[in-house]
Amino acid sequence: MRFRSLRRAVQSVAALGATVALAAVGLATPAQAATPPLPGLNITGTYVAGVSSGGFMATQLQVAYSGTFDGAGVYAAGPYDCGQGKVIKFVTCDLGLGADDLERQARGWAAEGRIDPLSNLAGKPVYTYHGYLDPVVNPLVSRAGVDFYEDFGADVTYHNWDAAGHSWPTPDGVVPCALTLPPFLNNCHNDPQREMLTTWLGGVNPRNAGAPMGTLRYFDQNAYAPGGSARALSMDTTGQLYVPPACAQGAACRLVVALHGCLSAQQLLGTAFAEKGNLDTYADTNNLVVLYPQAVSSVWPVNPQGCWDWFGYTGSDYAVKSAPQMTAIVNMVHALGA
Repeated sequence: MRFRSLRRAVQSVAALGATVALAAVGLATPAQAATPPLPGLNITGTYVAGVSSGGFMATQLQVAYSGTFDGAGVYAAGPYDCGQGKVIKFVTCDLGLGADDLERQARGWAAEGRIDPLSNLAGKPVYTYHGYLDPVVNPLVSRAGVDFYEDFGADVTYHNWDAAGHSWPTPDGVVPCALTLPPFLNNCHNDPQREMLTTWLGGVNPRNAGAPMGTLRYFDQNAYAPGGSARALSMDTTGQLYVPPACAQGAACRLVVALHGCLSAQQLLGTAFAEKGNLDTYADTNNLVVLYPQAVSSVWPVNPQGCWDWFGYTGSDYAVKSAPQMTAIVNMVHALGA
């Protein structure tokens, strides 16, 4: 992607505003009761997936905490630390330059103990999705992410043949496949979530096509944020958690951390990502718990679109284990029992 293209795409999306986004999905943010902490569950494996800024954050979490996460799903994003501390550096990644530098940097951080050993990535399943009509992330960027993982021995499945815009594609999507519009839940008449879960787990039961069996609840994100203030990290005070009945009752369950993209947090879209993102449907039939951490727009740190920090707005350590947002998410993962 050229930086100008990124800027134009983000500006055009932002102009649509929250009202259009909520109308498109037919949801509004519900009133939230007092939010408890996360429950302790019987978690036997942990995976992370995300779209756009959440896709970059998913890669950061998988690479920095490769001893914690057993697999990753990367939608509409690129390689580890592609932002290199500044959004403008994304141009370098776009031109296909600097991939070797990113790998050398990761090796250096691993040697210093700032991220987990990169040898942990060998054989781990990674699902990457890129729509070829994406106006925000250039195919070179997506391909660079695939190459990064493959160079460290990960088992990558790459889905790059849909005429999809910049989005999280789902069979429950409300946006036509080719468009880039809120709520960024596109319907491409296929099921990438089934593909991703199959990549991770080797096979899955059919999704629940009826009413949800589990409960989507809110939890207190302040309890897991370094310093006790999620807002100070450009994270919302509450996050969302989906727990099927079997998992709530103590069954062995896997955990999926699902990260929204820019302009897609509950601040604007309420529970849309959880309710139409097609993960809860598989959670019901495959003993999965789904954690939906929430970023939020902020004046300081400078994050007007409510993105996850993939380029350094929270500080220079945003891509290593000491990163404040990643620390908060990993604290949540551990609190759940992983």
